[in-house]
Amino acid sequence: MSGGVDSAVVAALLKRRGYDVVGVTMQIWQESQRDPRHAGCCSLGAVEDARRCAQVLGIPHYVVNFKDAFKKTVIDEFVEEYARGRTPNPCVTCNKEVKFDALLKMAEELGCEKLATGHYARVRRRGERFALMRSYGGFKDQSYVLYMLSQPQLSKVWFPLGELGDKAVTRRLATEFLLPVADKPDSQEVCFVSEAGGYREFLRKARPDSFEPGEVVDTSGKRLATHAGVADFTVGQRKGLGVALGRPLYVVNVDPVSRQVTVGEDEDLLRREVPLTEIVWSGKPSSCAPVKVTAKIRYNMEARSATLYALPEPTLVFDEPVRAVTPGQTAVAYSGQTVVAGGKISR
Repeated sequence: MSGGVDSAVVAALLKRRGYDVVGVTMQIWQESQRDPRHAGCCSLGAVEDARRCAQVLGIPHYVVNFKDAFKKTVIDEFVEEYARGRTPNPCVTCNKEVKFDALLKMAEELGCEKLATGHYARVRRRGERFALMRSYGGFKDQSYVLYMLSQPQLSKVWFPLGELGDKAVTRRLATEFLLPVADKPDSQEVCFVSEAGGYREFLRKARPDSFEPGEVVDTSGKRLATHAGVADFTVGQRKGLGVALGRPLYVVNVDPVSRQVTVGEDEDLLRREVPLTEIVWSGKPSSCAPVKVTAKIRYNMEARSATLYALPEPTLVFDEPVRAVTPGQTAVAYSGQTVVAGGKISR
């Protein structure tokens, strides 16, 4: 129970169905943040919201301290990736290292049969394997941030909201269950960032060396301006470049070694090939042959037709160029409604 409406509704649904439900909230960050934009699963306010929901439902509720695990995995990677000129996805790292690793192990120690969460996705058994699928209807789908789940993990998790696939339905259920978070807004920011200056200010405090000055150049190498640090930039960025040439320019590359940021036209952002690293095959390939898929390279992107190659290195090749392929971000491939594989964009 993260303190949000989704996980609270899951607990209510499972209790109504007659299951023995135990609510667990991870305390993973020390900030006490009351701003609803930041009151995600990290704030002390969120812990209190989860406790109040558990009281309404009449279920036991435990708060577990995962601060150290969260710091060593999610936050440290977040900081280091930006220092390398890459753009991380902390939610994916948290799911991989904390929610479905440390928390799942704790659930097993408590004797629980399943770990249920408020994610919008589905798991289906197919023979001896488990398939991760998009949520029903696809109005809201979070399979993109769950691609890394292993077969043992998929066998132990449950996503009841995947059958709804619609946040509006979830909120109506929360009202019916008299849950105090029925109208709580979704968190819109990185959950552990509470600084007024956003994630950049967070990074300045954590890694000041990633804000050493460098050059802004065009695609031919011509110097256009100076910048205050590579961590200020991500591929596809348009604003805050410090360059005024009378036409839109975008970040097309960030080099942390030379501290050089390259900007170009919109067409310079287009790529067909997307090389991947740390790939996880959810739908195990029967061979190393190329697989026809649909794929997305960011959460809110519409999946597009592509081919997934396993060799010589895992690579997605889109039928048509996609915009702003961003190192450090996640790419996920689907076959119909089923996740085939996913990984980090390497370059």
